[in-house]
Amino acid sequence: MKNMMIPVIVLLMARVAFAEDTGRTSVLRLDTIGDVRLKGYLGERLDAMIEHHVIKTDVDYITAPFQEKTETQGWWQTEFWGKYMHAAMPYLRYTGSATLKANVDRGIARILASQEPCGYIGNYPDAIRCGEGWDVWGMKYTMMGLLHYYDATKSPEVLDACKRLCDYVIAELGPGGKRGVHLYQTGNWSGYASSSILEPVMWLYNRTQDKKYLDFATMIVKDMTEAEDGPRLLDLALKGISVADRNGYGNKADTSGGYVSKHNRWKSYEMMSCYQGMLEYFEVTGRKDLFDAALATGNDIIKEEINLAGGCACSEAWFHGARKQHLPYLRLQETCVTITWMRFCEKLLTLTGDPKWADEIERTFYNAYLAALKADGSEFAGYTPLTGSRYHGQHHCYMHTDCCTANGPRGFLCFLSELFRTKDDAAIFNFYASALVKGVVPKTGKKVAFDMYSLYPRSNAARIVSHTENAGTVPLKLRIPSWSKTAVVKVNGEAQKGIVSGTYFTIAREWKLGDIIEIGFDMPVVAHVLEHTIAFTRGPVLLARDSRFNDGDFTEPFRRGIKDGQRMTSFSEVRTPTDDLWMAFSATLPIGSHHENPEGALKATVFFCDYASAGNTWHRDNFYRTWFPEEYGPTE
Repeated sequence: MKNMMIPVIVLLMARVAFAEDTGRTSVLRLDTIGDVRLKGYLGERLDAMIEHHVIKTDVDYITAPFQEKTETQGWWQTEFWGKYMHAAMPYLRYTGSATLKANVDRGIARILASQEPCGYIGNYPDAIRCGEGWDVWGMKYTMMGLLHYYDATKSPEVLDACKRLCDYVIAELGPGGKRGVHLYQTGNWSGYASSSILEPVMWLYNRTQDKKYLDFATMIVKDMTEAEDGPRLLDLALKGISVADRNGYGNKADTSGGYVSKHNRWKSYEMMSCYQGMLEYFEVTGRKDLFDAALATGNDIIKEEINLAGGCACSEAWFHGARKQHLPYLRLQETCVTITWMRFCEKLLTLTGDPKWADEIERTFYNAYLAALKADGSEFAGYTPLTGSRYHGQHHCYMHTDCCTANGPRGFLCFLSELFRTKDDAAIFNFYASALVKGVVPKTGKKVAFDMYSLYPRSNAARIVSHTENAGTVPLKLRIPSWSKTAVVKVNGEAQKGIVSGTYFTIAREWKLGDIIEIGFDMPVVAHVLEHTIAFTRGPVLLARDSRFNDGDFTEPFRRGIKDGQRMTSFSEVRTPTDDLWMAFSATLPIGSHHENPEGALKATVFFCDYASAGNTWHRDNFYRTWFPEEYGPTE
């Protein structure tokens, strides 16, 4: 199996020198062969997030716990810096901001200064290190942060600090470790949290080729797949056990219902993080059973857990959420889970080339992810219910921040890294947004460039203009979303044949400057019916009613008759009433129970917006709803 040296998000910073603060360059180096310059609505959202969140992050504040080393509650303050670095490094390349450069440099200096002679970087006193809390989890994110910085600078000092930290973990929890326990036996959820350190351990191995790190990774994989009371990420997946049903296999599941549990295997974020590491290990070792388990788990999550907004999980736990999404479950759709799901899909898309994983990233990005991002880009909501209101995240660990706000900027990178890429002899568009993209075809070394204009998914069309010449024949692959049952593709005005939804449509030609590709998608509004509740989607976007429309009672039931999967022809795009809303639609629908009253029997005209815009003022008087009640009959 070819050794994929480091994952896409890390590759993007390889051998990149820090730029001066010359203003926003609008160019994000997404991998070693491609550039993306994002424009339009999404470009504005990205710019705001970078300016008001990433650049303004107080690195002294999030690195202070590493200096203090006073954590006795088993909490997770030390994850915030590593998550920040995952986004800060590529966005530094994107902006060339001197302020951001100074911040990341200062953060690195403080982290290195906090490292103890034994190699430990963290905030736990020695007596409770590598124990029941989040210490190993924190060291995982610290390793990630160090390696993101190393890839930008090739600093031997930073790589050495990461090696010393990993060596510390090996000495404490590796074979014959000082703590006398296996790594998976620390932390919570049958070892998920601690075992997820596998991902940066593999990153470190890929950079150093030091066999001791691969050996340590092999030990982690053995424990996370073979230990009866461990994560059981291999056999349970290959047996077809749904992610929500994996408790009770080889251990006694906790039944208290509390947030933190020692032995349950339903924790979504940490489980997917473990599979990320397993896929990194698979790329080096070729162990296909690990890949098969990860793929089976991803497919199960789509079937059993993902809702119409592309989100999942209740209190970060798997709960067969797809069939329960119409109900008001607790702490629905945590943003950390949303982003980890996007990263998992991104990895599976890279490894399989199956466009269905791009479908999933798209659905999640345009709904659950953008819904969590505050309008000014400054923070992320901790949870985004399908009905209710948006609100600020938590204050975690006695700090004025939280895991989701720290994690949030990473999600945009998944969308950007897969919008356009080159692979083998081809160029690939997975998503459609206004952007100028450039790349080098790996097989030939030829440069390609395209300029896309699109209001998608507000509109159903995209226009791509070739800026490519003298590159020879380059297949251009266009993802046709699975929800678009028909699509039209034209090249220089000539309609193409053989377009199939849920696949890539390939145009192989010698591109010339000014060649034009036009794409039109079938984007109907479709009804979804679940246990006498109804929701509506348009293309990849979930629709919602919002209190700002002031158009009636959201709890008034629909009359019977709308079928699951029905195309709703009564929806029309209309002008948005405020700049807060990205898109708006009017719909004349059979709402209300007064069937025999001449006035009440008439249909009502109400308004919908995209789910990501719903409730985005973050004011308590701004509420929304996506699932609506439907009448029952006397025999039901």
